Formats: sequence, structure tokens, C-alpha cells
Amino acid sequence: MAKIANRYGALIEKIFLDRYSTGQTELHFARTDIEAAAEALNIKLPKNLGDVLYSFRFRVALPESILETQPAGMEWVIELAGKAAYRFRLVKFNRVLPREDLIRIDIPDATPELIRAYALDDEQALLAIVRYNRLIDTFLGLTTYSLQNHLRTTVKGIGQIEIDELYVGLDKRGCHYVIPVQAKGGKDQIGIVQISQDIRFVEDKFPGMRCRAIAAQFMEDQIIALFELTLQDDEIKVVEERHYRLVPAKELDQATIRDYRD
Repeated sequence: MAKIANRYGALIEKIFLDRYSTGQTELHFARTDIEAAAEALNIKLPKNLGDVLYSFRFRVALPESILETQPAGMEWVIELAGKAAYRFRLVKFNRVLPREDLIRIDIPDATPELIRAYALDDEQALLAIVRYNRLIDTFLGLTTYSLQNHLRTTVKGIGQIEIDELYVGLDKRGCHYVIPVQAKGGKDQIGIVQISQDIRFVEDKFPGMRCRAIAAQFMEDQIIALFELTLQDDEIKVVEERHYRLVPAKELDQATIRDYRD
């Protein structure tokens, strides 16, 4: 894994430094530039070129040589900029982390044991737990249905994106909602790139419908944090945050349930 990370880092560093000069806030490049960088560095080309970019967009930090060019309070992100086109863009450092002081809400666990036994990774397990326990309904106060998970689609002006899970919802007045959900493991952080893509997707594919962008994150002790997020002045803003702990029904505290009513 370290060799892969080093190879990916060398490629992305080459692409960035070949284009960067002091004061720039956007650097455009294409997927073919990965091939050119690999040839220039005499590095074996990865089979999946997209994984090079996906890694730095969502999983790992950019190389130190790139981070050193970031002004205080700013960070480089890699955005989609069209078909097989990308850009480094300098944005305000903007991450969403679960609050430490928020009350934990206990609810009965409806997750089938078979699902817990065979979930392949944190993201898959989290999406399944949220779905089987209807946590999106509880959190938003809507009736929602999972339309599709791991949805790969294209958005005008961005290119191909992937949404972890897409819900549609209905409120008591009959208003319809589109609800993109992203799932994060305990160490991952919620960033601006995927939230902005999710919102742009809804604007592009479901014009006129209300978007409720959601992020779900595992915390310690298998507590699940749910966030409703929006973009304001190119920053992620938290509309609402709740923390849920799934417990066997017999372990529910009746006094606490009465407190919830109040």
C-alpha cells in the first residue's frame, strides 16, 4: 500500500508543480496528464487512472510539497471540471467533524444480524445500518425511500461522480425531496468536494426539487452522527446534527424516552 501511495503521490506532485506558480488559485489538467507524468517519471502506469485522483480527493492527503503552497486557512482540493478534466482549486479550509458535546439518542436496533456479519467495509455497513433503521426518516422527519446506492452518473460541467446512496422523500404536505447521502468511516472527514457535487447533481437532474444533502459518519462506540449540510459562500454549513446509538430494545431507558418527549 505504501508503494502505491508513493507512486500516486509522485504523479500528482508532478502534475501540480508543472503548472503551479505563486498566487494561482486554480490549476487545470486532464486525465491524460497522468499518463504524461508517468512517462516523464518512468513510473509504471496504474491500471485504474481514476483511482489516483480519487485517492487524493477523498482518502489521503496531498503530498507535502503541494501542502506547503497553501496559504494559512486555505487548502487545495481536486474537483471535476468536465469529461476527463480536473482542476486543483484553492478553497477555505472547511471540514465537518462531529460535535463532542451533543446528546446521544438511543433508538432500537433493527439491523439484521446477517447484514452486520457480512458487511464488507465501514461505508457499506454504515449505509446498510442507516437504511434498515430508517435513520434518514427519523433525522429529517420525512418518509424516505432508498432509490439507488453507489450511483455513478454525470453532471453538466463536472463530469462523472458517485453518490454513496440516493433517497427520495415525502413530507406531510406532499412535497418531494431528493436526498443524496455520503458515508464516512471514523477517521474520514466530511469535505466540500463531495457535498458540492451532490448538491449540483440534484440541481442538474432534479430541477425544482428540494435537496437535503446528508452525511453519515461512524463515531466511537458505533454511534452514528448524521448531518444535514448545505453550501454557503463556498463553505459547508451544518443545518442540523444528531447522534444516534442503536441498542437492543430491552436496553432502552424508559426515563430517557420520556425525556425525549419533553
